[in-house]
Amino acid sequence: MAKTDFLTADMTRRQFMKISGKSLAGLTLSASMLSLFGCSQKQVDSGAVATWALPQGLLVVNADLCTGCQRCEINCTLTNDGVCSSYISRVKIQRRLNLDGAGNGLLSGTDNCFVYFPDTCRQCEDPACGNACPQKAITTNEQGIRVVDTDKCIGCGACHEACPWHMPTVNPETGKSSKCIACGACVAGCPSGALSIVDWDAVTSAAQAAYMDL
Repeated sequence: MAKTDFLTADMTRRQFMKISGKSLAGLTLSASMLSLFGCSQKQVDSGAVATWALPQGLLVVNADLCTGCQRCEINCTLTNDGVCSSYISRVKIQRRLNLDGAGNGLLSGTDNCFVYFPDTCRQCEDPACGNACPQKAITTNEQGIRVVDTDKCIGCGACHEACPWHMPTVNPETGKSSKCIACGACVAGCPSGALSIVDWDAVTSAAQAAYMDL
């Protein structure tokens, strides 16, 4: 990796934007980065750890720590909608409860256990959801987050169908679509540490420390 990759927060953000929403499997992380993320290299190698690049920092998801309690979904909807609902949650746990990592079957492998992991909006550079909206109701705010203008949204569901991960969800009560706005409510309510947000300064410092150790 080039030296300049470690020197600024902007470069570090750019690195993680390229793999945002994807497993870190196949990457070797430094001891300082593993410590910052609260995971082991074994967990990285297994595909249990994924990251999302957000304006305020790096959202780190560790599926090995997820208990499937759905607290993130509850906090998300209580904060953003004033109700408790897995269906309209911007972070998705419930829909994954009975699938293995490849999306197959009811149980995973030979250990007879459920597989669950937090999944949420990738904040795509070229957002399929926004491109598909006939009302242009999905725009980018000053923080770089794709948000839904509920005054323009007609609840047609085009954003949901266009998203490769079907993240936007039309609320059947309001008839409006919603998606993640990176508020962090899901992280604040996670009791197991499966979700965390690491600010960009800390990510850059860990990257620089790794460089100095080379």
